[in-house]
Amino acid sequence: MWKEPAFFLAHPAAIAAFGRECTRRGVPPPTVNLFGSPFLTWRGLPLVPSDKVPLEGGTSKILLLRTGEKKQGVVGLFQPGVPGEVSPSLSVRFMGINRKAIASYLVSLYSSLAVLTEDALGVLDNVEVGKYHAYDHTYGKGGAAVATSSRARTRKRS
Repeated sequence: MWKEPAFFLAHPAAIAAFGRECTRRGVPPPTVNLFGSPFLTWRGLPLVPSDKVPLEGGTSKILLLRTGEKKQGVVGLFQPGVPGEVSPSLSVRFMGINRKAIASYLVSLYSSLAVLTEDALGVLDNVEVGKYHAYDHTYGKGGAAVATSSRARTRKRS
């Protein structure tokens, strides 16, 4: 699996939980712009959100994928010859025109994927997504958190 992985795939809530946990531990994950949108990264690999990764009972999964036929990873499969095909596996069908002269089309993409080798996909199970941390919002000199009350600080100043 660790031979040139391409990206992580996770539910958006799992990515948010990952970002919170990294930030709490003092290592906020950097972001990268892909396709005009910012993505969190971990060790240089983007975390791509997908609502197709299930979220059940407050837990989810994070998948790590290696892609491409040459790398013996995960590849996309497309079905050629679908009715109304405008490009491989992309079908566009005219649905009609309404009373306001607006045309409607049904656009469908038929695709699936294949995992070429068993080490092309890694899965982290039971990722908790509902955990939030309470932070102490009082700070002393140098930005370090101070666990004193405002009453104690008032006494020190006088």
